[in-house]
Amino acid sequence: MQRRHFLKTAGLSAAGVAAAPFISTAKAQETITWNMVTSWPKNFPALGTGANEFAERIEALSGGRMRVRVHGAGELVPALEVFDAVSAGTAEMGHSASYYWRGKVAASQFFTAVPFGMTTQETNAWLYYGGGQELWDEVYAKHNLKPFPVGNTTTQPGGWFKKEINSLDDLQGVKLRLPGLAGEAMNRIGVTTVNMAGSEIFTAMQTGSLDAADWVSPYNDLAFGLHQVADYYYTSAWNEPSAVLEGTINLDAWNALPDDLKAVVTEAARAANLSMISEFTFRNAQALDTLVNEHDVKLRTFPEDVMQALYEASNEVIREQTERDADSKKVYDSYRAFQETVRPSTDSGEFTYLKTRENVGA
Repeated sequence: MQRRHFLKTAGLSAAGVAAAPFISTAKAQETITWNMVTSWPKNFPALGTGANEFAERIEALSGGRMRVRVHGAGELVPALEVFDAVSAGTAEMGHSASYYWRGKVAASQFFTAVPFGMTTQETNAWLYYGGGQELWDEVYAKHNLKPFPVGNTTTQPGGWFKKEINSLDDLQGVKLRLPGLAGEAMNRIGVTTVNMAGSEIFTAMQTGSLDAADWVSPYNDLAFGLHQVADYYYTSAWNEPSAVLEGTINLDAWNALPDDLKAVVTEAARAANLSMISEFTFRNAQALDTLVNEHDVKLRTFPEDVMQALYEASNEVIREQTERDADSKKVYDSYRAFQETVRPSTDSGEFTYLKTRENVGA
């Protein structure tokens, strides 16, 4: 009996020793915790909450093995320093818009929005199936970053203006908040553009530092109260026919992840991307109705001479950039080729249907 007791005790001890590494490994996996810095005010509608949703999906899909703490703009780093912070490893992840980094990576602008470019659906197709993601990976790897599309604000209006724009002359000397390629195109036709964090726009408009501003679209514009500092809302969508939001990951941190967690992050990004597109489609409709019917916002479109000038200026800006920057040329060549491929299908499909729906009054 003593011998049997000894063997049983020894067996349990051995089992405990054998199990110890497994238990330790499981606990170690559960403690992977990253920080995400963003360019948005904490919990800001759609943009900030979209970053939160991305983080929540990662935790849920990983079964709690991976957790991401989300920080609003200014909590760990300023809104427009997300790129540098993630590149350097100050934070493992970022959530922002790539065209904010045009002074650092010229080609980055093509991964957010291209004036007179592709729609949201077309852009997603390019990123997921047309080689766009691979080019994005290639460009960002030089800066120790792994990028993902993690949201899209869909088509953005032309912005808020304090005065009505009836001709190209009315834009001369206007101070406008507008980033990216579109901002440079506006500069070419006599506007002075600046890039600033979204949280600064209202005050700048109120104090006269800005005469006009592009932010996002009705949902986010209403949240910032831009209807209180400008009377005219220009719906002409030329500057951002699609506006991708990027998730960035420090490349060293990404490479250190096991393959299954890389798959988790990838699928969480896809899900968050679709979710934000769907939310903006719904929330923008509600917000536009509120702006017009409750706040008497005046909707306008840019006159023909302005749109023609912007089209020509946009082509000029893109041509000059692709001539002086090899990455920009490589990315835009792919983007443009894909746009030419899908446009006939889009025109004969959705565009034709929308015109039909309008004509029959459906």
